[in-house]
Amino acid sequence: MVDLKGQYRHIKERVDKSVLDVIESTAFINGPEVHQFQKELEDYLGIKHVIPCANGTDALQIAMMGLGLKPGDEVITPDFTFAATVEVIALLGLTPVLVDVDPVTFNIDVDAIKRAVTSKTKAIVPVHLFGLAANMDEIMEIATAHNLFVIEDNAQGIGGAYVSKDGTKKKTGGIGHVGTTSFFPSKNLGCYGDGGAIFTNDDDLAYSIRGIVNHGMYVRYHHDVVGVNSRLDSIQATILRAKLPHLDEYNNARRNVARKYSLAFSGEENIITPICFCDSEKYSFENCNCHVYHQYTLRVLNLDRDALAKHLNDQDIPCGIYYPIPLHLQKAYRDDRYLESDFKVTNQLVTQVISLPMHTELDDEQIDYITNSVINFVTR
Repeated sequence: MVDLKGQYRHIKERVDKSVLDVIESTAFINGPEVHQFQKELEDYLGIKHVIPCANGTDALQIAMMGLGLKPGDEVITPDFTFAATVEVIALLGLTPVLVDVDPVTFNIDVDAIKRAVTSKTKAIVPVHLFGLAANMDEIMEIATAHNLFVIEDNAQGIGGAYVSKDGTKKKTGGIGHVGTTSFFPSKNLGCYGDGGAIFTNDDDLAYSIRGIVNHGMYVRYHHDVVGVNSRLDSIQATILRAKLPHLDEYNNARRNVARKYSLAFSGEENIITPICFCDSEKYSFENCNCHVYHQYTLRVLNLDRDALAKHLNDQDIPCGIYYPIPLHLQKAYRDDRYLESDFKVTNQLVTQVISLPMHTELDDEQIDYITNSVINFVTR
């Protein structure tokens, strides 16, 4: 699904030297590389504060802690996403409120958010799923109307942008009150281990979060708030510094692969390709940055999706099912409040979605082999 070795070869010289420099310096925790990466990512995102941490799941948890959410507070988030999003809500004793998603974008359904808001609701966590920006204009309008926090889960969307109704463009992760991301190796900007970060333009919130990530300390051995131990180490930071200047190039390479995939499938009525909002021409992706294609996810109609997955695996083509079970049906998150009728889209998607290989190193021969294999299954 990803080719990290191929990507590494292009930046090998800088990565190798940078890692050895960190080892030589022995500044492994909160060293200069971490602070430099923080500043460079702030500049790239156009945001005031980036707080690195140990992983994307921690980033979500720490963001909620920084906002002062309390046990019993309700947090609305999509049913169709990875478990980390709801996991941290439950860990903090908050009440997760899962809602359905839009069938076209796979992102949280704004009408479902409106129906889910109660007097106990304190936050909304939209996920920029598979790399496509959620409908942030309407989400922020709902949040403003009900005095709610918005926490962007940008683990799959870093480098993407959202164009508001007034024409302004912002990088995803910097639109809500706070944003989070993951640097897991397979992400569009990934390190060679675990890593994450929190983003905000709020000075007070940034100050709070900086203490939380470091055992609640602002001065050594003075623990002013309840904190955690969640730090990005210097080796991972220096690898991310090597990759960050290439992030737009990486995302453009993904868009180019997506364009070729979608063109190949354009005549197949039982295949729905990912939506792109940037251009009037359906397959003109060149200037698009609303989607960064962390995954290229198809919907297959009137077909056995699992049989297609087996067919691709038999052809030595990796594929992924993201996600096979809705969160509301996971044993850990079942709740008598939920009705199956509230999750019509999610329950449909989990039987239809399939993700094809998507990374920066795919070439035309590989793309042709993958698309022909899918089409051969669909038309047989």
